[in-house]
Amino acid sequence: MGRITETVKTLIIINVIFFVGSALLSEGFADSLFALWFPKHPNFKIWQLLTHMFMHGGVSHLLFNMFALYMFGSQIENALGQQRFLFLYFSAGLGALGLQVLSNYYGYLPSLEVLLNEGNSILEIHSVAIDARNRGQIYLLREPLKTLAESFAVPMVGASGAIFGVVVAFAVLYPNLPLMMLFFPVPIKAKYLIGGYVVLDLYAALTGNNIIGPSNTANWAHLGGALIGFIVIWYWKKNSFNDRRWN
Repeated sequence: MGRITETVKTLIIINVIFFVGSALLSEGFADSLFALWFPKHPNFKIWQLLTHMFMHGGVSHLLFNMFALYMFGSQIENALGQQRFLFLYFSAGLGALGLQVLSNYYGYLPSLEVLLNEGNSILEIHSVAIDARNRGQIYLLREPLKTLAESFAVPMVGASGAIFGVVVAFAVLYPNLPLMMLFFPVPIKAKYLIGGYVVLDLYAALTGNNIIGPSNTANWAHLGGALIGFIVIWYWKKNSFNDRRWN
C-alpha cells in the first residue's frame, strides 16, 4: 500500500498509548474506566462510547486491528480527505457499538425476566453475574444466568467495528482490486475477500460458531461497523465522487 497518512498514524499511536498505559495500571482498572460496559452495569460511563475504540484485549487483538488500519486506512483517507475519513471511522465505530448493545439487550432482557420470575432480585442477579465475570467463571453458570452474564458483565473493547467500516469502504471504492491473505497467497478481488469475511461474521453472529476468530469475538459489532461503513461510503460515492478527491 502507499505511504501512511498522518491521521492513520495518529490513530495507531493513540491505540498503542492506550494499550501500553492500560498494561501499566493495576489489572482491570483501565477496563473499568475505558472499556464499554453494558448501560445497566455500574461501571458504565458515557465517555466509554468513544474510549472503548482505543482499548484492546491483548497484543494479537491490537496488532491485527492496527495492521488492518495501516493496510486500508491510508488509501481511504487519500480518497476521502481527513474530515470524511474521520467521520467514516467514528460513525462506523458507533454503529458497531449500537448493534452490539442491541444484541446484548436481546440476551439480557429475556434472561432477566426468567430470573426475576424465579424470585431473585435484580441486585442479586447482577451481583452473581459480576462476580462470575471477575472470577472468569461465567461458563460455569446455569442458563439463563449464563446468557445474562455474558450480555451484562462482559465489556466491549477494540477498534474492530471502526476498522470494519474502513475495510468495507475500501471494497466499495475498489471492488476489483486484487488482495492476498498471508496464509493464502492467491489474489482475490476485494469485493469477494472482504464480502466473504462479512458473511462469515454474520454466520458467527447467528450461530455462535466463529470460524476465523476467537469465541469471544463481538461479531455484531463487526457487522454494525461494516453496515455503517457501507451506507456512508455508498452515499458519498453516489453523490460526491469526482476524479480528484472528496474534500
